[in-house]
Amino acid sequence: MNIKTLILIIINSLIALVIALLAFSSYQQFSNVLNDRVLLQLNSIKTLKQNQIEHLLKSEWERFESSDIYTQDFDSSVLKLPDSLKNSTGIHDFTSYHIGKKTTIGFVSNSKKGTKIKVLDYNKVKKILLERTGMGDSGESYLVGEDFRMRSQSRFYPNKIPSTLSVKTKGVANALKGINSRGIFKDYRGVDVYSVYSLIKVGKLKMVILSEIDVDEVTIPLKQLRERLAGITLGVFLLGVMLSLILTRIITNPIKNMQKSLRIMAEGDYNQTNEFIKNSNEIKEMFDALANLKASLQGAVKFSDDIGKMNLHTDFKPKSANDLLGKSLLAMRDKLIEFRNNEENTRLLSKRMLVNGMENERRRLSRELHDGVGPYLTSLKHYIENRVENELQKTEMKKIVDDTISEIRLMSNSLMPATIDDFGIGVTLTNFIESLKKSTTVIIEYEDLTQSENSNITNNQAINLFRISQELINNSLKHANAKNIRITLSEFDEFISLFYFDDGIGFDLDTVKLGLGITNIKERVAICNGEITINASPGSTTFEIELPIEL
Repeated sequence: MNIKTLILIIINSLIALVIALLAFSSYQQFSNVLNDRVLLQLNSIKTLKQNQIEHLLKSEWERFESSDIYTQDFDSSVLKLPDSLKNSTGIHDFTSYHIGKKTTIGFVSNSKKGTKIKVLDYNKVKKILLERTGMGDSGESYLVGEDFRMRSQSRFYPNKIPSTLSVKTKGVANALKGINSRGIFKDYRGVDVYSVYSLIKVGKLKMVILSEIDVDEVTIPLKQLRERLAGITLGVFLLGVMLSLILTRIITNPIKNMQKSLRIMAEGDYNQTNEFIKNSNEIKEMFDALANLKASLQGAVKFSDDIGKMNLHTDFKPKSANDLLGKSLLAMRDKLIEFRNNEENTRLLSKRMLVNGMENERRRLSRELHDGVGPYLTSLKHYIENRVENELQKTEMKKIVDDTISEIRLMSNSLMPATIDDFGIGVTLTNFIESLKKSTTVIIEYEDLTQSENSNITNNQAINLFRISQELINNSLKHANAKNIRITLSEFDEFISLFYFDDGIGFDLDTVKLGLGITNIKERVAICNGEITINASPGSTTFEIELPIEL
């Protein structure tokens, strides 16, 4: 293969590759931007409708509560409400009790004056949901109940009763679990849609609100862009081929002239020097090669300097398979990375041993208090009850002993709760939080989603999760001025998830000097080979911790 053909193949291949990469990159970027814009717009629509519905329910409830008319404002022949529901004050979903299964939201109020019940005018909710500004041709917003049945009229099935439509989609399942998010998945029709979803929880009413639009409608501009990019790519490629032919001629002609001059000189005719002189561009290429060598050495020096500064993630590639200097530098970098990883593993192992030692000492002290001091105090109490005759002294002494026993139990439980070995982290956290509720006005909600039987949470993970929860709650109570705390501990097949939320003042992760408590939390997560995500916004501080299941 001659050099001209080779250059043509290389240049045209590069042109084709560059064009294809640019077209693909442009298409992907446009697709990602479109997805983000659509989901952002849907989220704004969903949020607006959710706020309107929540405001409607709350305002109607306030108007209902303030009314002095104690009646049952509903048709008892159509709506069969059980007595248990009539005695439950709050906002309820009456749909399942309606003979025709029509969507029905009602209010129940019980007081000394009597019981009053009212059904909300559904048209007020319907008017909010049917507002279609910004929803396109296929967009809709709708409500789904806890039974995965629709609670609002479907624009695609206008003649069907909403509660007859099953909506067991990913969005509804996530929202009922308290996960508010967005994504692309199939809706209740089996059609791919862009969807945003969240949970509406007002009083005792729980419904999921979703705003969705068909993917096919949104991707029409993408299809048009794809066709245009195909045409542009073909045109640019043809233009590139023409330019490559011209460029190849410019490159190869001096080489041919050099070849001709060398052949003449090889025949012994050294007087033919004009052709050689005209080919001085080849001399320039030798200097260019020298400049490339210089650039290569400069790159190696810069890479060496970065390695010396322990910046081990600097990108560097050898110039070729024969670049011994480049390979040596890469080998040195890899050894340094291996050394630093080993050092990090050793540091983590030391921390793990230190924490395990501390927990073992706490367990020992807890047992000493419980099994050692406890029986002595119990014996002393028994002695007082049977030997001390003065009733006043006996009462005072028994109170002191009882207080001492209670204090020792609290100290023992704080050092190492006995339930953590016998019943696991779920029960231990439940008991701990229940005891806290007695001594604080802060509302603490805890959801235990761990496996009560055959749990894969190790004792070491359980202890660290308990200490992390203790530290988080302590920070919220002491520093965050929080009024509400929510904790969810979940166990999945591959990982354990601890979600923590408080509505306190938060803190700035970029400027605040993290205290010893958060440092300890991060170290305990690292010890368990886990990951932690912190969002410290005012009014919504969250810690999301995931630990892998150790099989």
